[in-house]
Amino acid sequence: MKKMTEEATRCFASPIGNIFVKARNNKVVYLTMGGPKMDNTGKASVLDIAEKQLTRYFSGKSRQLDFEILLEGTEFQRAVWGEIAKLGFGETKTYGEIAEAIGRPKAVRAVGGAVGANPVPLVVGCHRVLGSSGKITGYSGGDGLPTKRWLLALEGLTAKE
Repeated sequence: MKKMTEEATRCFASPIGNIFVKARNNKVVYLTMGGPKMDNTGKASVLDIAEKQLTRYFSGKSRQLDFEILLEGTEFQRAVWGEIAKLGFGETKTYGEIAEAIGRPKAVRAVGGAVGANPVPLVVGCHRVLGSSGKITGYSGGDGLPTKRWLLALEGLTAKE
C-alpha cells in the first residue's frame, strides 16, 4: 500500500522578514526567511508549534527551537547539519571546526556548501557558523549578512568583519 504524503505550509511575519515553513507528514522539511508573503496551505500541528517557537525566539523569550524536522540530503550534508545542530543558543563554530568534527578536516569548502544547502536554517543554526578566526562570512538566509548579524546579535554574539 502506498504511503500518503501530507504537505502543509505556513508563512508569517518576523523581525527578519517573512518566514515560510513547509511540513511533510507533520515534520518541518524546509524553512526560508525574508521572501514574499505566501499563502498558508493544508494543516499540520508542527507548523503551529514552529510558528509559536520561532515567534518566541525572535522576541528573545526562548532559546529553544525543538519542533520535529526531517533533514533530507546527502550523507555528508546530514553529517554537517548534525554537527551544526549540536550548537546551542549563543555558541559558534568555524567551518574548519565542523570539518574536523565530522572527520573530514580538508573538506572546509564542502562544509561551506553543505551549510549553504541547509533546508531548515534557524533550527539547524547555520548563522552560528563563522569563517576562520571568527570572521563573519556569507549567509544565504534572508537578506544575507545583515540577517546573519541580526541573528548573532539576538544570541548575544558578534563576529569579526
